[in-house]
Amino acid sequence: ASALIPATEVTMHLPAQIGDYTDFYSSRNHATNVGTMFRGKDNALQPNWLHLPVGYHGRASSVVLSGTPIRRPTGQILPSPTATTPVFGACKLMDYELEMGFFVGPGNNFGEPIKMENAADHIFGMVLMNDWSARDIQKWEYVPLGPFNAKNFGTTISPWIVTMDALAPFRLPLEPKVDPEPLPYLVEKDSYQFDIKLFTAIQGENMTKPEIVTSSNFKYMYWSPRQQLVHHSVTGCNMRPGDLLGSGTISGTEPHEFGCLLELCWKGTKEVKLGESGEIRKFLKDGDDVVMTGYAQGMGYRVGFGQCAGKVLPAHQI
Repeated sequence: ASALIPATEVTMHLPAQIGDYTDFYSSRNHATNVGTMFRGKDNALQPNWLHLPVGYHGRASSVVLSGTPIRRPTGQILPSPTATTPVFGACKLMDYELEMGFFVGPGNNFGEPIKMENAADHIFGMVLMNDWSARDIQKWEYVPLGPFNAKNFGTTISPWIVTMDALAPFRLPLEPKVDPEPLPYLVEKDSYQFDIKLFTAIQGENMTKPEIVTSSNFKYMYWSPRQQLVHHSVTGCNMRPGDLLGSGTISGTEPHEFGCLLELCWKGTKEVKLGESGEIRKFLKDGDDVVMTGYAQGMGYRVGFGQCAGKVLPAHQI
């Protein structure tokens, strides 16, 4: 008992020195929903999406620990749906993204790709992740190179890395991708998908408790962490110990499983009720606490990830 320290007396820190951070876009349900909103059902997925794990290089310096407040960003936004000239101001469409991240273990030498047969040896463990997003800033800036300032103002992770050994009992059966079948370097001979229940709750300033708005599961990922890592390194890009790779928003097939407010409010056309509090949201308000939790449920035991939480602070006046 003398070796135990009360949690209230402990200050948590980032679990690793994060040299590089990459975020993927690997939930087919999420990509289909967002694509349908902006391009229509027939063109929801871009031609490359089913052939490779789409990703972008994020900002490692703004990855922060659970409990760190997140400042509403300012930037260029279009003042109306028909506008073609931007204005400068505070983000009006701030969102959360329910994700998981994994930390690289040993890594590979420069110029030497990680192959599928030993990719699992380079994945140390997983955390919860909130890839905060400024949807209106993103809409204006993302063509042609993808997200930039809309994503770089903050990414929150939970403090505990849950090792892949601890998650091994929760691996799911392999569901081979056949339409289309991936190129040979991305083919998996066994499963690397996991049954991890995930939740996002919001508590406004006038609410007494957080209310769950998303109930999803890591099993809804189309591209696995192993496939993400292999694709990232296939060019010979060297991955280093402590590098963080994000899954992308994790959405299921049902509305309550959608992993962000953009999907839940369907681009602002629906209201999202915060339980029985009487409050509604389309996007996040100043003062909102966003709390993500997750666990894998075993027979008589549970492997938890702790919390991934942050409060939205008002934008700076610039």
